Amino acid sequence: MPIRRVVLPVLFACAALLSGGCASLTGRAPVEVMVAGVEPLQGEGLELRMLVKLRIQNPNDLPLEFNGVSLQMDVQGRRFATGVSDATGSVPRFGEALVEVPVSVSVLRIAQQAIGVMADERRGKLAYEMTGRLAGPAFQSVRFRSSGELALPAYLLPAE
Repeated sequence: MPIRRVVLPVLFACAALLSGGCASLTGRAPVEVMVAGVEPLQGEGLELRMLVKLRIQNPNDLPLEFNGVSLQMDVQGRRFATGVSDATGSVPRFGEALVEVPVSVSVLRIAQQAIGVMADERRGKLAYEMTGRLAGPAFQSVRFRSSGELALPAYLLPAE
C-alpha cells in the first residue's frame, strides 16, 4: 500500500511535465521549403537519380535542428520521385539553409508522366506537390508541404 502512495504522485508529476513540454511545441509557424535546384546523378538500370537542393526558410524565433530529411514529389497527382538523406544541420532563427537530397525516379514513372502530359488538355502545365519531413531530436520533427505548377518549355510540347 505505501508503494501506491509514492507511485501516484510521481505519475502525476511526470504527466504535468510532459503536458508542459507538449505545450511548448505549439505556436511555431510552418517552415517554407522550396526547390532551389536539381542536378543529375549517376543512375542504375531503370532509374534516374537527381540531387534536389531544398531551400528551407525558418520564420520562427528559435533555430530548427534536423538530423535527416525525407522527400516525396508527386506530379499530376502521381508519385514521381522519392528520396532520403542523413544530412544534419540547423536552420537559424529567421534564417534559411540549403539541404541536398538525392532522389530516385523510375523510368516507368517518367513514361507514365510523358503519356499523361500528351493527353492532358492543360498542355505545358504540370501540377506538382512536394511533401517531406525534417527529422529532429525527440518529438521535434517538422513536416512540410509545397505545391504549384511548372511550365514545360515550348520545345518539349507536341506541335498542334
